[in-house]
Amino acid sequence: MNKIIFTAAIVFLVSSCLKDTNPEIIDVPDSYLSGPGFFIVNEGNFRAGNGSLSFFSYDSIKVYNNVFEAVNKRPLGDIPYSVSILGSNAYIIVNNSGKIEVADQNYMQSVTTYDGIKSPRYMAFLSDAKAYVTSLFSDSITILNIASKTISGYINLKHTSEQIVLHSSAAYVANWVGGNKVMVINTADDQVVDSIEVGMEPESMVLDGNSILWVLCNGGWKRDHYAELVGISTFNNMVEKRFIFPSITDSPTSLQISGDRRTLYFLWNGVRRMSVDAVNLPTGIFIPQAGYNFYRIAVNPGNGEIFVTDAADYQKRGNILRYNSSGALLYVMQADIIPGNMCYKYNPDSSIQ
Repeated sequence: MNKIIFTAAIVFLVSSCLKDTNPEIIDVPDSYLSGPGFFIVNEGNFRAGNGSLSFFSYDSIKVYNNVFEAVNKRPLGDIPYSVSILGSNAYIIVNNSGKIEVADQNYMQSVTTYDGIKSPRYMAFLSDAKAYVTSLFSDSITILNIASKTISGYINLKHTSEQIVLHSSAAYVANWVGGNKVMVINTADDQVVDSIEVGMEPESMVLDGNSILWVLCNGGWKRDHYAELVGISTFNNMVEKRFIFPSITDSPTSLQISGDRRTLYFLWNGVRRMSVDAVNLPTGIFIPQAGYNFYRIAVNPGNGEIFVTDAADYQKRGNILRYNSSGALLYVMQADIIPGNMCYKYNPDSSIQ
């Protein structure tokens, strides 16, 4: 009898550790903002204008919600989609509002807003003075002048664009919606110099330690093509590796890579991982969904921890799940509506790596 009571107590304690009971802090303290952690964009509901920004703090092991609105006293906008960091500023792309909100990453005070960008999705910084912004519905890349805080030009891809990866003097841009190509831009003169045929609808890309560009192609929303994971040599822009997913209904997403650029992670009925030297797709699930609705994934480049967003039913507030590098669940913390892409904020003074 005593053994049963003791076991029940242990189960209670473990389950209590996994669920953060009070993750939301309305008044944003300065202390957590200057520390390491992850920004999380909560997309909100389409055209509802209820998207927001959250931050997971390693200092407090909490998720702070609505951090942009709490400081600036105005909503972030309609469908925040991604975050990029340059220097002291966080660039928050708000897709359906057609803008980029720039805020100090340590205090979240607004610095400027880039308006009039058609359906922005991701951005890449070529230098402290220049950036590219991709677009879901425009055939052009937008060029930003960071110094003057203006739009300085466009690059006509003749295709819509999604993720972008920089390497050497080239920018690799995925043509996601209805496309099957990765476009190559010479960043010195902003000219398209090549296109590489991959699988249908390349939706995420990473660069490994061997200078192979990995492209995850989800097969198209109609599911009339098989999903593929393609490896492109950035030395000659030729496809060197091609893995085809076993079922035409497979729809992998959210390709990520470890800090040492040796291990790939992506969502496919749970979290999968595979070595960049693997000869086959992973057959086993590294982290099962366990009743959650996995939506996006991020990997801490320092300590290998894995963060997964749970979109729940796409109506109510979702969750952030934190796992250690071995795939063990550490915490479940509540975010906002449709938590999506994440961006790691590194503090060089911190020991959290």
